[in-house]
Amino acid sequence: MHDEKQIYTLPVVVDKSHLITIGEQLYSESIELIRELVNNGYDADATRVSVTISEESISVEDNGIGMDLEGLKQYFSIGSPLKRQQQKSKIYNRDLIGQFGIGKFASLSACDVFKVITKKDDFSAIVTFDKNTWQKKKKKWEIPIEINPPDGRKTNGTTVVLEKLTKKFDPDEVRRRLVESIPLNAPNFNVFVNGVKVESPKLTGHRIPFMEATKFGVIDGQIIILPLSSASTTNLGIECKVKGVTIKREMFGMESWGKDIARIKGEVNADFLKITSDRSGFIIDTEEYKSFIEAMTRVMSEVKSVLGQLSNKRENIATGRAVREALERIQKSLLVHPDLSPFGQAPISDGTSAVGESAVVMKEKEGLKIKSIDIKQGKIKKEKKKGKSKPKVNLLTPNAVVRKIKMGAHAIICCLDHFGPDGPESFSENNVIYINRDHPLYISESKKRDAHILNIARLIAQEISLMKDSKNPRKAFDLQSILLRDAFS
Repeated sequence: MHDEKQIYTLPVVVDKSHLITIGEQLYSESIELIRELVNNGYDADATRVSVTISEESISVEDNGIGMDLEGLKQYFSIGSPLKRQQQKSKIYNRDLIGQFGIGKFASLSACDVFKVITKKDDFSAIVTFDKNTWQKKKKKWEIPIEINPPDGRKTNGTTVVLEKLTKKFDPDEVRRRLVESIPLNAPNFNVFVNGVKVESPKLTGHRIPFMEATKFGVIDGQIIILPLSSASTTNLGIECKVKGVTIKREMFGMESWGKDIARIKGEVNADFLKITSDRSGFIIDTEEYKSFIEAMTRVMSEVKSVLGQLSNKRENIATGRAVREALERIQKSLLVHPDLSPFGQAPISDGTSAVGESAVVMKEKEGLKIKSIDIKQGKIKKEKKKGKSKPKVNLLTPNAVVRKIKMGAHAIICCLDHFGPDGPESFSENNVIYINRDHPLYISESKKRDAHILNIARLIAQEISLMKDSKNPRKAFDLQSILLRDAFS
């Protein structure tokens, strides 16, 4: 005869202190507690949330739909699945942000007492959670509630008050952190801290909006390339948002971009991403995250390309100004020494400085075919069989900078282009002077404006002197010295 199996049961006991400990560990920074309370107002369809911070207390008041008795039971239910099941708010159809229901208990890590004062239509109540009193009653998990109190709210909504603070909160720091952690751009939603509206900073620069499709959903956002004057090394990276809330910042490979990384700001929205329980990061070993990274890699490749174009444009503006001043100084020197001109005396300027920054480069089987640019019109010029042709410049890249000065009936043209670090520092063809922007000495001298102008003038004077007397380098060097001396006298 076999003995019958005895089935026993064991009680599952959770100490009250663990609830507070979990809350403290869930939110590494106390400011995040305020974020959770503000986002609760958002979930409740509030159009206004007011945070008031003093030395003694913090209150977070919203004008949302408020809570009735059943709503309060859900509010104090840990891990309630209601928001996960409902997903959308009733009035504004907002994506619900709250998930785990532990935030209000985490508030006890920063205070000894928190109160929930709420009203929904004909129901109002005040719930007081005193940490010390609650912990003393070890076997009782209930907390006191006062229904329809005379000092309750008069309008629908909820106010959470943290009393007997154990930590200090700086209103400015709270305001700054809320900018990133609440859905500020949502319609019909405004947040104030001590009467000051929380607003996203207004960034100026080149905006690149984007939208990428993945098999899990759409990601969208915009990247802003700031001007150099607005570049900042604080808060580097792109804000990655889920349901309008910044979860973390990602670099997306920008670590190798050098100092230009300080010019890149922006945000991307991807509501399908799975986040960690403390809402501080993403669960990265998922197909959703992998798909997200692939899409953002494509976006950032385009951003890098645009950044390069803007950087070239900025560099070309500075280079154009430097070469124009260098030419003007050399022209002034030639007026003093007209006999040094390779085209005869009386150089006269027509007031024309810029002649374009464009080129056409075509790849063929033999290599690169360089088309000619009409200097006067700045357009591609077709070869003429008869008649006198206008000056032409062969450009290697679209970022070449071309300037000229007139010498009587002739003109000296200066073209700054990229010929590689091993290419010549400068050379000339007929009346066109080419300067290599990739030459190590040019790169070194171009970092400071005055040195940049002097170096360009040196090369222009050198080539003009060689045009004048190419067979006698020593004499050409003396002519160069004279031109430079009077150009900067």
